[in-house]
Amino acid sequence: MSEPTHVKVLIIGAGPAGLTAALYAARAELKPLVMEGWKSPGGQLMITTDVENYPGFPDGITGPEIIELFRKQAERFGTEFRQEAISAVDVSSWPYRCVVDEDEDEIVIADSIIIASGADAKWLGLEDEKRLVNYGVSACATCDGAFFKGVEIGIVGGGDTAMEEAMFLTRYGTKVHVVVRRDELRASKIMAARALAHEKIEFHWNQVVDAIAGTPEIGVTSVTTKNTKTGETTEYPWKALFIAIGHKPNAEMWKGILDMDDLGYLVTKPGSTYTNVDGVFACGDVADHVYRQAITAAGTGCSAAIDAERWLEVRGE
Repeated sequence: MSEPTHVKVLIIGAGPAGLTAALYAARAELKPLVMEGWKSPGGQLMITTDVENYPGFPDGITGPEIIELFRKQAERFGTEFRQEAISAVDVSSWPYRCVVDEDEDEIVIADSIIIASGADAKWLGLEDEKRLVNYGVSACATCDGAFFKGVEIGIVGGGDTAMEEAMFLTRYGTKVHVVVRRDELRASKIMAARALAHEKIEFHWNQVVDAIAGTPEIGVTSVTTKNTKTGETTEYPWKALFIAIGHKPNAEMWKGILDMDDLGYLVTKPGSTYTNVDGVFACGDVADHVYRQAITAAGTGCSAAIDAERWLEVRGE
């Protein structure tokens, strides 16, 4: 067995939250180690073509470009990066033992842990969807809605998030079409009532998306839905399709260890990034099912680093 690596701050995840936490921890001379993971280093911004709503970039910037800038800034102050993942953590005694990539021969000993592993949007599973993600297909209306002014827009989902995003999209689209699998909404009564009463929102009941036409060069050109009862298909000339069927936080490893809400998001103590385990902090989308923006993730990453620094200081570390 190799000699364990011992760090003051271990950061799990390398999206806006993790990289901001790394920057602050590194500037505090805590020499953080960031485990980027194999799945999607950089988080959801790595599949985002244009970012127009992050302050400081008046001409916009691509997701991969802004992540690279975050990373370089954290590296400048001494952050260490590794592209492995943490597969298990033992918090029964302090400092905490973290297993690297299910290889029990490699252990990282961490005085504190910042979880910034993010969340993934749930998708429909269509090949057309994968082909056209960021070219007219999106899982974030607040991120991408402004790109589709003056056209008809489709959105899939029947919960509160779908209703909120549908109403948001009415600012841009000439018409917003909501595709609902059932003949009723799962959304709360107040959200459903608002959406149903909106003159620019049209509902398509008992429908699922069957196909999405278009190319990365020209974007989405049409969306075909299928009636779940009759099997009949209908093609619509929508120029964008937003998927709003939920997100899945990347927190499976922490089940039975950290407090979670009913959706699986990590729960932090009010006004902080502290979890129920001392020295373990959570930030970004893994603990946020409300805002899910790069700027809010970065803000909580900053908070997590400051919380970790103060916690270590109290312990004399």
